[in-house]
Amino acid sequence: MSGSFQIRGGKQLHGEITPQGAKNEALQILCAVLLTDHEVRIKNIPDIQDVNRLIEILGDFGVKVTKNAHGDYTFKADEINFEYIKSDDFKEDGSKLRGSIMLLGPMLARFGEAYMPTPGGDKIGRRRLDTHFHGFVELGAEFQYDENKFFYSLKAKELRGKYILLDEASVTGTANIVMAAVLAKGTTKIYNAACEPYLQQLCDMLNRMGAKISGIGSNFLTVEGVTSLQGTEHTMLPDMVEIGSWIGLAAMTKSAMTIKNVNWNQLGVIPNTFRKLGIQLEQSGDDIMIPAQEQYKIQKFIDGSILTVSDAPWPGFTPDLLSIILVVATQAKGTLLVHQKMFESRLFFVDKLIDMGAQIILCDPHRATVVGLNHESPLRGTTMISPDIRAGNALLIAALSAEGKSVIHNIEQIDRGYENIDGRLKALGADIDRI
Repeated sequence: MSGSFQIRGGKQLHGEITPQGAKNEALQILCAVLLTDHEVRIKNIPDIQDVNRLIEILGDFGVKVTKNAHGDYTFKADEINFEYIKSDDFKEDGSKLRGSIMLLGPMLARFGEAYMPTPGGDKIGRRRLDTHFHGFVELGAEFQYDENKFFYSLKAKELRGKYILLDEASVTGTANIVMAAVLAKGTTKIYNAACEPYLQQLCDMLNRMGAKISGIGSNFLTVEGVTSLQGTEHTMLPDMVEIGSWIGLAAMTKSAMTIKNVNWNQLGVIPNTFRKLGIQLEQSGDDIMIPAQEQYKIQKFIDGSILTVSDAPWPGFTPDLLSIILVVATQAKGTLLVHQKMFESRLFFVDKLIDMGAQIILCDPHRATVVGLNHESPLRGTTMISPDIRAGNALLIAALSAEGKSVIHNIEQIDRGYENIDGRLKALGADIDRI
């Protein structure tokens, strides 16, 4: 459902907002249902395009999908249709969704073969998949790539545990290799593993299903292979990118807001990174309370030099929130250097913010210096196009704080990652319409 948002900005918001289930966790957890022929029930699934598409693909595979309630599904993968996986339909369906890559590990582990079209997803520079395939080959799979059809295939008579040193701490790569290793013969040791909360959730869920994974939360995972897995029930974490977005929104619109049920102890450095920008936020039970603030002042480093916020693999600051930090800094008091290390071309949306009156110097594709306006001259409404999910959300926050009317086109890029975002913003008092 393509369309545009029309926003009249500059309004103070107020009230409570509850974050949706985590998109990036959902994509891993849903793929894991293929590892067993027992029922797996998953709760707090976000109702968003990327996730719904993956659920549809599972249904086309022959997985029995039962919707129990909103965001609550039961899956049973006891009769898988391999003809679909080799079909042209799947080549089209799978290529539209990057998360579908994580179907490979479970397929290979349980059925000894796996197929996948070259996946699509966000345009944020090269995102190599070499880590995934290298891991599968180490475990004993044969890998082929058909360059004419852009089609990957993997086959393995049996997977055998091995010591694997990942060339990058890829979250989806680690998830894929863990899912392949749980049913392999012997012990797999994965070093330089990703350790994001979402990956910890996946490992905890697999252990409840009967897997033997230790080292969860560290960068060194040990997986002792088992012969089969049972069913389980799993509740997903709230989406930390949404939580960070709402913190930024409150600050930009000088609003008092409460963000409910944030699973505070899984937020890592996120709250303190926003505090460095001068944003007051308090923990209240498992909620975040943000008071209405007329201004917020960016801290400097102890030696007086300009604050830098950069992304890093967990437990560093997530790259998905750098665009929010950058937008929030445009109305702070002080100067900030944003350094995007992990992806290319994620900062190219700053030209839209400059059009709105923000003071930003794009130093190179990875670094931008933001000189805060301290709410003295608000951003101006404008017409813009959302380039990817995360920048789309950052532009939305800019528009909600700007004076006058903004229009954001290509909003399916926002809908891919955020459930009913206009409805939830309206409930806070935002003037936003879908046109």
